[in-house]
Amino acid sequence: MTKRHEAKYKIDRRMGENIWGRPKSPVNKREYGPGQHGQRRKGKMSDFGTQLRAKQKLKGYYGSISEKQFRRYYAEAVRMKGDSGANLIGLLERRLDAVVYRAKFVPTVFAARQFVSHGHIRVNGKRVNVPSYLVKVGDVVEVKEASKQLTIVLEAAGLAERDVPDFLEVDHGKMTAKFARIPVLTDVPYPVQMEPNLVIEFYSR
Repeated sequence: MTKRHEAKYKIDRRMGENIWGRPKSPVNKREYGPGQHGQRRKGKMSDFGTQLRAKQKLKGYYGSISEKQFRRYYAEAVRMKGDSGANLIGLLERRLDAVVYRAKFVPTVFAARQFVSHGHIRVNGKRVNVPSYLVKVGDVVEVKEASKQLTIVLEAAGLAERDVPDFLEVDHGKMTAKFARIPVLTDVPYPVQMEPNLVIEFYSR
């Protein structure tokens, strides 16, 4: 098993939830945390603990986002007009690697980060290799011509375990995805409940 798989499985078990909805998640078999103390009886969690858990779950879901970068998203979400929690979700879903994952061009958000970094993606016809690049409404994201027949791309498009959300207009024949609108929490097909408002509370303490 690779270190990346071990890390993903450990996150699932620490959270006690299958946060990516993967069929092979160990939480499907064992709901207790990793390590020798994982089966201890859980006490009532404090407000801080609940907020921290919500932050770790949302941050972990999007793959390898650093704490510094995630805090920047919080600061930007608070600066924007409207509900800060909704703004945070909108910013995270605008990440190029998130769009590539949502469009089912690749099977996992971790693969999406690598796929973008390796130069397989174009935005409005221009090569972009920065996973954190923020897509704007109306932008067209596409798999470059030479990469459309890669096994990872062909297999991902046929995955039955998740659907493409309706804030993206995806054409798997052409391997293009148009970012139609900025989503709100209810638009995003998270396999588990995410609580962005608790994340805002955590950082604003």
